[in-house]
Amino acid sequence: MPITLDKQLAAIDVLRQENIFVMDSQRARTQNIRPLKILVVNLMPKKANTEVQLLRHLANTPLQLEVEFLYMASHKSKNASNEYLENYYRTFADIKDKRYDGMIITGAPVEQLPFQEVDYWGELCQLMEWSKTHVYSSLHLCWGAQAGLYYHFGIDKQPLEKKLSGIYEQEVVGTSPLLRGFDDSYRCPHSRYTTIYPDQLKKCSLQILAEGPEVGVAIAASDDLRQIYSFGHLEYSRDTLSEEYHRDLNAGINPLLPINYFPDDDPEKKPRLTWSLAASTFFSNWINYAVYQETPYDLAELD
Repeated sequence: MPITLDKQLAAIDVLRQENIFVMDSQRARTQNIRPLKILVVNLMPKKANTEVQLLRHLANTPLQLEVEFLYMASHKSKNASNEYLENYYRTFADIKDKRYDGMIITGAPVEQLPFQEVDYWGELCQLMEWSKTHVYSSLHLCWGAQAGLYYHFGIDKQPLEKKLSGIYEQEVVGTSPLLRGFDDSYRCPHSRYTTIYPDQLKKCSLQILAEGPEVGVAIAASDDLRQIYSFGHLEYSRDTLSEEYHRDLNAGINPLLPINYFPDDDPEKKPRLTWSLAASTFFSNWINYAVYQETPYDLAELD
């Protein structure tokens, strides 16, 4: 089944070229079913890239999803035009009276800043508070996961000695439908300067589902899967870490080579794609077990 999108969204052409079934909202209204309503809070600079990455995995489900994108009105985007955001994205003011089956909060390249110094922190806090009564299951990714832990539990991110960049092995340590179909270990991209350690979660109501010696906590969630925190980037495309590496190289940052990524550690070679199955399984499990099978048919019941 398809995902339902505004037919002018930039990601649609890319998805159709990959034979991923998308349906415009006009056609979807003719179908007598209730699609799952998903809100994506896109905090990444290159909005269209993140749209494609997430929609590629969200489309891998037999359920119809109605996906909306939200941006931070208090932040001036340098990579997306105001016209594009105003036409195809929503603001918190636009959606505050609506309810959603699921929400994704993406990562953002601001992890070296204290949370309070991020220019849209106040707006994001307002959104996360609102989500308690207006969203059934919230999935936080990378910095979005660190931000969620800090807001909801007061758990702060910890600085690393050097950037964590590459494809890392994680061990499945918890039992949850979210990781159904996973092997005992799996690979996942990470790209960050900060981390969360398992000891930090001992006093909160979250279960650690996956972790690794280099990455710390990889995935944590509440027992009812209404709050999920994934600290890696399973949604990343094959070339995303390569693009980040060459961007930093051209900027004179002298980045470390991503671990377990380029064949023979040669950044001119095509990167290996070793996490696609885990990514598809993870996002499908979230939609199926955390959202579809649990969310009320009438979203007004979230109150």
